Amino acid sequence: MVTTGLRPRRSAVLRLLVVAVALAGALIGALGGAAPASAHAALTGSTPAQGSVVDRAPEQVTLTFSEGVAMGDNSIRVLDPQGKRVDRGKLRNLCSDSIVKYGAGLPPGLRDGTYTVTWQAVSADSHPVAGAFTFSVGAPSKTAAPVPEQKVGGGLAGALYGIARYLAYAGFVLLVGGAAFVLACRPAAALVRSVQRLVVQGWALLAGTTVAMLLLRTPYTGSGDLADAFDLGGLQQVLITKPGAALISRLLLLAAAALFVAVLFGTYARLQEPAEEPAEESAKDSGPGETGEAAADGAEKAAEGAGQPAVNAAEQARQRKDLTFGLGIGGVIVAAGLAATWALAEHASTGLQPAVAMPVDVLHLLAVATWLGGLAALVVSLYWGPPVERTAVRRFSRIAFGSVVVLVATGVYQSWRQVGSWRALTDTTYGWLLLLKAALVVVLVGIAWVSRRWTGRLAEVRTAQVAASAVQTAEARPTEAKASTAPAPVARAAEADGAAEKDRTAEKATVGASAAARAGNGVHTDSGAHTGDSAPAGDKAPAADTTADGEPSADGATAGEEAPDPARAAQLARQHAALRTARTKRERDADPERLGLRRSVLAEAAVAVVVLVVTTVLTATEPARTEEAVKATAGGQSTTGNQPQVLSIPFDTGGPHGKGTARLDLDPGRSGSANALRLRISDPSGKAVDVPEVKVSFTQKAKKIGPLPVVPKHVGKGRWRANGVQLPVPGQWQLSLLVRTSDIDQVTEIKNVKIG
Repeated sequence: MVTTGLRPRRSAVLRLLVVAVALAGALIGALGGAAPASAHAALTGSTPAQGSVVDRAPEQVTLTFSEGVAMGDNSIRVLDPQGKRVDRGKLRNLCSDSIVKYGAGLPPGLRDGTYTVTWQAVSADSHPVAGAFTFSVGAPSKTAAPVPEQKVGGGLAGALYGIARYLAYAGFVLLVGGAAFVLACRPAAALVRSVQRLVVQGWALLAGTTVAMLLLRTPYTGSGDLADAFDLGGLQQVLITKPGAALISRLLLLAAAALFVAVLFGTYARLQEPAEEPAEESAKDSGPGETGEAAADGAEKAAEGAGQPAVNAAEQARQRKDLTFGLGIGGVIVAAGLAATWALAEHASTGLQPAVAMPVDVLHLLAVATWLGGLAALVVSLYWGPPVERTAVRRFSRIAFGSVVVLVATGVYQSWRQVGSWRALTDTTYGWLLLLKAALVVVLVGIAWVSRRWTGRLAEVRTAQVAASAVQTAEARPTEAKASTAPAPVARAAEADGAAEKDRTAEKATVGASAAARAGNGVHTDSGAHTGDSAPAGDKAPAADTTADGEPSADGATAGEEAPDPARAAQLARQHAALRTARTKRERDADPERLGLRRSVLAEAAVAVVVLVVTTVLTATEPARTEEAVKATAGGQSTTGNQPQVLSIPFDTGGPHGKGTARLDLDPGRSGSANALRLRISDPSGKAVDVPEVKVSFTQKAKKIGPLPVVPKHVGKGRWRANGVQLPVPGQWQLSLLVRTSDIDQVTEIKNVKIG
């Protein structure tokens, strides 16, 4: 098997990658601080509302969310002013149609004071969300209830989980993109050890991070204590959730991927090895200690099998074609399955059009992996592998262009789905990250265009080099060329500039050139001529170890001479190999086209690292559409988003006991839903008093709606209540309150209220 034999200077590579990693780290540091709060399910309402004061203790506390969440019996906790838990400890599922609502029951007879509600959930896209608020019964009071200072998903567990998510994406890209590069662009790369390491390390990285994420799910979504990673009970609970099922499915698919990689770099790689000539095999079989008769027998066997190479080559081509087809189909299935483990558990699985969004997300991930992973494989091939054929670079260029087209199409759909409006691009964190990612992709495409130009130049230079090599070979070998196997494939490559099958032969010859040279006893160069890097004058014995026909003799020495010292022969072979390696490196570094291509491709890889970081942060950020929906629910109020509309309306009917204050609460204070209206009438001293009549109505003058009357029901001294108050549209509404304190004394007060 031919592996990487060249080790060029890595200082430039390391410098650029260090810069990319530093930029990525700075980006994580700048954006990662807000990551724990970047949950994708938002609390849009609660009963009682945040900061509200109710006359008597409610029967339950309810929470309404913007999208589906997973909650348990301990997800909602209600604490009294002394910090003691007072809820019943049983979660109530109040969801109906598109409304996501959960509650916790409260016992009767709760004392007056301020109560604290803490809640925690996991959104449908696998990210944890939590919060806390207070409400008061009767009147506010001091409270000693503890509120968690660390946000859910934060701390060391959250940081480790975020790193694992990023590395999982990176492993997926390297695994899928590297394998696609070998199968679709450069089959001969299956023999290159640096490419093998890249793909295998991608598999190991994805498998390791998947296991780590499974263990970290419990502390990440719960306590935040890293020791809970090894809690078997918590792990069992994780496995029955959607994210846990997705991670387990990913591990099962990685087992199939391991088999795929073994075949790719095993059987498939062996089929890419250049076939050895029968005469060479005979020379190998007849070792230096065998007699001339044994060599003659080997030559006779080689002559008998002279008609078999064509048949073997055809059979090998058929096997290679069948195996390539099988690996291609199996690889696509495994890669799509791995991508689906993200699509089924994250953004695409919730929100608008999930049935369309999930397949689109799979295509998006596959396009990213094919482009960026193939780019990584090309980088290691250019820097730590045999010379890359122009046809391989051109194939990757075409595949990368197709990946970019798919990337743009799927990205536009995902952006519309998650952003929703042009304004959200600049008004939300998600929008800013999306603009940053788009700018980086534009930069990446620009660098790819430069690489494409270098590829075009490389094609022209490569053709000239092949022609020059063919001329030199013809001049150096006026007789029948049997000294080396390298010239024949090179000549065929020069003739096959437009044929795909011959291009494949040229690729195999390029990767197998060093092996073919070693098969020729290390005496000839890659072009077939005798090496010009000769040993010192006293070390010429091995160079004469050939017969009159130019073939190595069976016993390793010319007739009448003693066999050379094996240690000396090995030393000379190492010297020749070192000289050939140094010469090839000098030629590579002196080639401006290949040097320019390597640098531009490396720059692409560096930008791709930053793009991958931004993408990871983007998946952990609340979508702009959700953030805008929460703002709309708040109705532009200056108070917090969950605060109902609370109005204090002084009145004076002009008669005896005609002065007082009406306190009106409208919960949750938004259009399109049933609002609860609570009214309390008090005298100037603050004591609740009854009045003969109260009426409420709402009018929307801008849209000529109303007045919409509301008849509250008397529920206690100085208290009225009306349920199911419907306000059809958001905007500025006019509230009219009529209070009658006697048969002839009444007044109507008007206030403006903004409904979201």
